[in-house]
Amino acid sequence: MIEAYQKLWPNRTDVGTISSLEQLEQKILIELNDELTHPRVRKTKQEKLDIALTRIEQSLLTEEEKTALSMLYKKIAAP
Repeated sequence: MIEAYQKLWPNRTDVGTISSLEQLEQKILIELNDELTHPRVRKTKQEKLDIALTRIEQSLLTEEEKTALSMLYKKIAAP
């Protein structure tokens, strides 16, 4: 799953340092909470989830990778 995430976001600076599922889940949570964006322009968690799922679906990942990453994003986004 880490490799799939790294293929999905190859230009992010710290993606190469992810070495555990826990770290991957933390990165996804930060992304979904839009924590790296200025507070006035942050998107909602649902908007960020929709963007990520669209990117996953349109990517060149295998169907298994797409399914696994989508499920992980949805699990992390769930309240």
